[in-house]
Amino acid sequence: MATQIREGYSYHKVFITKTTTIQPRNHPPLPHEGKIIQLSNLDRKCPVLMYLVFFYRSPPPPHQSLSPPSSSPLFPSLKRGLEEALCAWYPASGRLLLNPATGKLDLSCTNSGALLAEAVTQVKISELGDLSQYNDFYEKLVYKPPSSSNFFDIPLVVAQVTKMGCGGYAVGVGTNHSLFDGLANYEFLSAWASKVVGKMELTEPVHERGRLLLSHSKITTQQRGSKMSTRISAFDHLHQLIKQAAASVDSIDVVGKAEVECKFAEMGSSSGQKHFFLKTFSLSSGMVELLKCKARAGLGATSCSSFEVVAAHLWKARTRALGIAKNRIVCLQFTVDTRSRMDPPLPRGFTGNAFVLSSISCTAEELEHQTLSAIVEKIKEAKRSVNDDYIRTYLEALDAPQSSLPGLPELTMVSDWSRTPYHKVDFGLGEAIYASPLVPPFQQVAYFMQSPVQAGGVDVRIGLHQKHVAAFSHYFLAAL
Repeated sequence: MATQIREGYSYHKVFITKTTTIQPRNHPPLPHEGKIIQLSNLDRKCPVLMYLVFFYRSPPPPHQSLSPPSSSPLFPSLKRGLEEALCAWYPASGRLLLNPATGKLDLSCTNSGALLAEAVTQVKISELGDLSQYNDFYEKLVYKPPSSSNFFDIPLVVAQVTKMGCGGYAVGVGTNHSLFDGLANYEFLSAWASKVVGKMELTEPVHERGRLLLSHSKITTQQRGSKMSTRISAFDHLHQLIKQAAASVDSIDVVGKAEVECKFAEMGSSSGQKHFFLKTFSLSSGMVELLKCKARAGLGATSCSSFEVVAAHLWKARTRALGIAKNRIVCLQFTVDTRSRMDPPLPRGFTGNAFVLSSISCTAEELEHQTLSAIVEKIKEAKRSVNDDYIRTYLEALDAPQSSLPGLPELTMVSDWSRTPYHKVDFGLGEAIYASPLVPPFQQVAYFMQSPVQAGGVDVRIGLHQKHVAAFSHYFLAAL
């Protein structure tokens, strides 16, 4: 839905009134100051700030005030809560550094601090329309360090608290993906919120990367032979799709080849994304249950999760909507949490990146004729394949030089955020009306989130080309 914001030069502006560096409350000194945390290859994949915006209703008195934002009790309480949370979550107060010995990114516990910005706008939350749909205005509700900033000086956590024209608040938070994965990020934000409202933190965070570091794995010759036989489906299928795309270019006549090669190179660039939009499709609990019933009809007594059945349904719908040729290989990739799959498991409270990709593939024609239950069973099988050997081999493969992935229409990727109910993060104002991730509209990526309005419902946010939105909506929702 388009933003319904009043016209006027200053009305739609967001004014930052103050920025503050937030350090751990009992700083200085802290016992971990100067400590270097070695990052895993999973941590190093995406060392950028990932943003979320939380929308909160106007608080009742005494929060309600017409005075400047900095005089509102909300801001000092958020500042105090973050100071306290950083004591246990101290890497969030550090900075990334380039290890001179390895040439790779690691994390220095410098206690340089997080950054908290205070802001105000005349825009009312109600004027933003459906909060589940991405809105360009959301980008003004998060603090973005200047582009001229030195990469290694950028805070790993930045937050902006904006008082809206209606008296409500938008809390925009950015955390560096090298610091946390989605699950750990949710735990960090929950810990911060707990400090704000005076609750006890239930789980002690564990920041050492431990068994996810290659240096901690003593691999014997026999074990290495076993790992060489372990196939990483996610990498195999990606390689297959890239070869397929390259072969398509090679088969084109010389006159048109240069243009196609240019378009192929552009697919992974920002310019190639300009016609893509983030769209959110809400599935009610009834819709999800209907999909489960269809899947269970072919699975017998085997149960299936909401993630499995929605991922299977989305894969079929997206492939049909994009009109992919029947003989083309298509692939579904999805994230799998390794915390409980390693041997031994990662410790409770682990805060680093612990998700790897698993994958299934077939031709578009085979996918069209497969039942929902058959696809769900393949997803289950792919998840079961993610064992300790798979994870170690995956980590070793990431040690090789990485290149950016071109946009591949035959690739559908799903990131499951349904275990991280961000809308339940309460900074003293109750649950959020909505928590919106600000992620690039990559054409192959979908995000599954818990519905904030209905238990068991799923919000699916996906990047789609403008010309495919109507077809995807039909195939994804019409059968429900």
